[in-house]
Order: sequence, then structure tokens, then C-alpha cells
Amino acid sequence: MSYRCLAEVVADLERMGELVRVQEPVDAQLEAAEIQRRMYRAGGPAVLLERVHGSPFPLLCNLFGTPQRVHYLFRHTLDQVRRLAQWKVDPGALMRRPWQGLGMLPALVRMKPRWVRRAPVLAHRIRISQLPQVKCWPQDGGAFITLPLVYTEDPRRPGVEHSNLGMYRIQLTGGQYRRDEEVGLHYQIHRGIGVHHAAALALGKPLRVSVWVGGPPAMTVAAVMPLPEGFSELMVAGVLGGRRVRLVRHEHGVVWADADFCILGEVIPGKLLPEGPFGDHLGYYSLAHPFPVMKVHAVYHRPGAIWPFTVVGRPPQEDTTFGQLIHELVGPVIPAVVPGVQEVHAVDAAGVHPLLLAIGSERYEPFRQRHRPQELLTQANALLGQGQMSLAKYLWIAAREDDPQLSTRDVPRFFQHILARVDWQRDLHFQTCTTIDTLDYSGTGLNEGSKLVVAAVGPPRRKLPRELPGDLNLPPGFHTPGVVMPGVLVVQGPPYVPHGQEVEPALERFCRHFQPESPLCQFPWVVVVDDAEFATRSLENFLWVTFTRSDPAQDVHGIGAFVHQKHWGCRGSLVIDARSKPHHAPVLEPDPEVSRRVDRLFASGGPLHRWG
Repeated sequence: MSYRCLAEVVADLERMGELVRVQEPVDAQLEAAEIQRRMYRAGGPAVLLERVHGSPFPLLCNLFGTPQRVHYLFRHTLDQVRRLAQWKVDPGALMRRPWQGLGMLPALVRMKPRWVRRAPVLAHRIRISQLPQVKCWPQDGGAFITLPLVYTEDPRRPGVEHSNLGMYRIQLTGGQYRRDEEVGLHYQIHRGIGVHHAAALALGKPLRVSVWVGGPPAMTVAAVMPLPEGFSELMVAGVLGGRRVRLVRHEHGVVWADADFCILGEVIPGKLLPEGPFGDHLGYYSLAHPFPVMKVHAVYHRPGAIWPFTVVGRPPQEDTTFGQLIHELVGPVIPAVVPGVQEVHAVDAAGVHPLLLAIGSERYEPFRQRHRPQELLTQANALLGQGQMSLAKYLWIAAREDDPQLSTRDVPRFFQHILARVDWQRDLHFQTCTTIDTLDYSGTGLNEGSKLVVAAVGPPRRKLPRELPGDLNLPPGFHTPGVVMPGVLVVQGPPYVPHGQEVEPALERFCRHFQPESPLCQFPWVVVVDDAEFATRSLENFLWVTFTRSDPAQDVHGIGAFVHQKHWGCRGSLVIDARSKPHHAPVLEPDPEVSRRVDRLFASGGPLHRWG
């Protein structure tokens, strides 16, 4: 089905029993977000909040809450997008199967946006303060648009062909922004809008920006897809949505005719204001930092406009579904993008960017050394140079030849495969003083941190223990050891103490307490945490704590550590310090009072009681 507007999506989902309406009054400040989080956790339907305090517009949440619902929304077009992705990276596929191209002709036509004269979204003009003011977490710096479609063009080469559509959060209120005149524009490094902004600054011109909200859902999915440079997101949206994207030229910028809302403006050259804090997808607040300011020229909405929103936080959340869909669509073409790489998995439970798992190939014959990674390291460097994968902080990579049945999706088995084979004296490869995810506060500063590649090949070199050794002797201050998976030991340590040394004193004492022959070193991997019971309660807890609370250069240590020819390694266990540090951002926690207020909707007789 080709949806012409978001209202058609709502009607279709309601017919299928995939949407519930809530007529009780709901506050956009925290209450709406609490409803979204609960409905997502329950695997519930999309929710239309019809009565919102202080706003005439209904709110729509959990639209992408389940993979089944996403597949339903794009049931007629997903296969066409898969083929396009394959042809983009492997043009020879079309030559080998030319008959498939004939069936794709309608989809190819829909790739090209269409310019029109009229746009429903331009029917009504309002102010920023009249938009729904959705605030998701208690310490958020104001109201944000959490599903914005931010459109820009390259000022050096104007036009749709060199445009960028991304999902970069927009702060509507709070901070130092002038009411109804300015909004905050946050984007992370390595994003397409950054190239356009830099070009505008070099030319001394403001960057025109269009922010669209709502509309058929294909545009939302296209905005988050990791597309090759020069491949417009609008082209993908046309194929995925089953109809050409309709655009209108406006004196203040480009308008998507079928959006529910549109904000037009320009980024003021040289002006930066604190944006944030904002509860983000790693499970922590991203703090207030100087970001570009967008001067607002006009705000519009269509008749019967609906305001979609989502909530991000510690995974899994609704954006997890986006990641699953992206993997489904582009995962199979990874080998064509990075030769030798068979499979890649950005682990959602670890916050996505902090942990990347990959399977490659060792094909260097006749020079191949069976027990030493060679081509895997080339492939690892290539992965870290690819788009959003360049934000990865930890990359663990294995060789397909060692286990043809290995999958990166089976995280425990993948780690056990590596740990049984890894040589910590050789197989750790650091990149220091480099860039990491803007939202990751484990490094040395905003966008600053390090990376670690763990590459292991060959037959198993050790048997992984599954139980604690009876003669394990921990130093004072360290206690509650627990096995989270074979070969991985979690230990609770004392609170982290700021220091001026290379290694935090307590952790240095821990590492010096053991020798490579100690019982502890039966476990190749040891993680020191603040709360061992929490970290060992589930694999998801372990992954989240370990990889969001550590920076490789600062927090990776080892028993019997050494440096040889500038290469760091250790002869005993690898030790990761995953305790909270003073420079880390606060953890996201809901407001208990808001939760109690929302309970009424999930109680017996409430509109959402089935999912309570």
C-alpha cells in the first residue's frame, strides 16, 4: 500500500488492530514518553494520544515498535529496496539477471522526486511555541523533536541530487534560544549535514535547513539508513514508500508536500549555543554543548496534522527496530562493500556504536600464517573507515574459516569463539587520540577517545572456565566475583577515585595482585564494575555496563602487562575497568511521580490496561 499521509497510516493500522487511541488527557512533558516506553516494552500497538495538554495536535508513538508492524507498513516495497541496495554495490548483479531489471522499472521511476505546485503541509502557519512540546526525560534541557527529518543541500552544488536527509535532533525550547525565533540543531560527527555546514561556512553563507515532521513513514526510515555518498535518501524513500517524493520550492527552502509539519530556516554562521542535555540512546544524558543554531523563518502544518515522536534511551528502545531493519536491508551487501568481510553486527544492547562484531576471511595464500591475524586486520581497518561504522569503539573480528557456523548475532558464542583463540600478547590493536561517538562520554572529551580491535584466528588455545576457581583470592576492596559467560569474570571493585596516574590506584593494585599463572587468569577476560550483581544478572546488563563505561586507551588493563615496540599486550587476563567515572554522563532514570500518574492508563479499566 502506498500511503499518502500519516493519517492514512493511522487508519490502516487501526483497521488491523495495530493502533489504540487514548482520549484521556496526557501531558507532553514526560507522560507521553513514559507511555511510549511502556508500550514498546510490552510489544504493544502504536498509540494515538488524542488530547495533549497545551497542544491542539495529537501525538503518535510506537509506530515502529515491532518488526512485524514495520514489515506490514512496507510489505509491498521491502524487496525492491533490497535489490536496489545490491545493485548499488554490485552493478554486475543486474547484468547477470537482466530480467529482474524489467520488474524494477516502476520502482526506478519512483526514485526521482517530483516537484509540485501545492503542498497540504503549507495550509496553516503557526509558531514554534504552538508545536507539541514533548520532553522525554526529567533532566532534558527542554522540548525536542525526536523524529525530525532534516533536509539540507550542498551549497556548492544545490539541488536534490546532492542533498542530505538525516535524523538530527532539534531542541525547540530551553537553553538560550530566542522563543519562536531560534531552535537548536544537534548533529554528530561523520554526518552528511556536517559536510554541507562546513561548505556553507567556507563560502560565508548561512545553510538553509528544512525540518519535516510526520508524513508517510518511508521518509523516516530513509533518513536513518546508512547510504553510500551520492545516493539520496529521497530516492530510497520513493521506492520504500511506493510513490515519488513530492517537493515544493518555497522562498525559505524546500518543502516536503506530504509532511505533517515543516520548519524552514537557516543555520546562523558562527553562532553556537548550548544544546541539551538530552536523554540519548546509550542510556545516559548527552550533556549541554555548543551546537549550531537554526534561525526560524516559517512553521507550517497540514490540516489534521499528527505529531509523531519516539523516545531513545538504554537499548532496546523503538530505534532498535530501525537497526534491525537496516541490517536486514543492507547486511547482505556488506561483502561487496568491504571485500573479505562476511558479516557485521553493531550490538544494540551495548549502545550500538560502542561494540561492533565482525566475521572476515584469511585469504593470504601462500603466505597465510594460520595462528596470526593478517587480512582480518586489513578488514578491520576498512570497517572503521565506513560511514557510521567509523564510530565503533570496540571491534571484535573472527575468521570464517575457523568456524563456518559462527554468527555475530549469537553474541555469547561469538565472544567464546574469540576468547578461546585470542593471544592478548599479540591480538590487541589500539587507535588512540581519535574520534568516537558524540554521545559517548567514556573518552577524554566530546568526540574524543580511542578504539580497540580484537582479532583472533586459529584453533582454540584454551578451555574457557565456567565456574569460579576454589582458590580465587581477590585483593582488598574487590569482591562478589561472578561468571557472566564461559571465560568472562565480573568483579565488583571500590568506587573509582580520580587520580593523576596512568592507572587508577585501586585497579593497579588489582592487576599487580596477580601473576599470569594465578587462578584468576584461567579467565581470559575480567571486567571490574560498580555492581557485580547487576552486571551478571543478564547478558544485556553486562554488555551495556562494559562497553558504555569504558574507553580502550584509559580503561583496558591486564595482568602481566607490557609494551614492546609500542605494542601493548598482557600475559595474563585482560582487565577492563567498567566502573563509572566522574566524567561520565548521568544514567537515564524516569520520574517516579510521572510513572505513578501514567499508571492510571495501564490500570484495570484504562485504555492501555492490556499492556500494563
